Amino acid sequence: MSNNLQRRLDHAGLILPEAKAPIGAYVPYVQAGNLIFISGQGPVSASGVAITGRLGQELEIEDGTRAAQMAALNIVAQLNQALSGDFSRLNRIVRLTGFVNATAEFTHHAAVINGASELMADLFDDKGRHARAAVGVASLPMNWAVEIDAIVEVAHG
Repeated sequence: MSNNLQRRLDHAGLILPEAKAPIGAYVPYVQAGNLIFISGQGPVSASGVAITGRLGQELEIEDGTRAAQMAALNIVAQLNQALSGDFSRLNRIVRLTGFVNATAEFTHHAAVINGASELMADLFDDKGRHARAAVGVASLPMNWAVEIDAIVEVAHG
């Protein structure tokens, strides 16, 4: 991992977790040409604690925002593994798709997924600004509060 990225994580008081193994019959990421497709990541901290529950029920927007940030850290961890730590190859975060475990009445999905979007911009500046979707769903694996996947453009290495 680059020193610049580590400094930004330290400044934000964040710890990059180890890249987590898949919880199903899939791989954590696939590279096709200069794109890396990162499978959905949940809000699991470096210590293994997850943010679970439904927005609009037992969780508030702030909880969801923190969960989205944690899921984004797991995306960065997978990207770190895919790039063998060489973030100089990162061209840009192209797209995030955020799924929010929410009640039918909850309508602030975009505010929740902002936790991930803002982190990407904080860590990678303009390379972290991306297209995005934020979708409410009735449930997620492990009762996670959010799940986020990513498409990332990289230079061939």
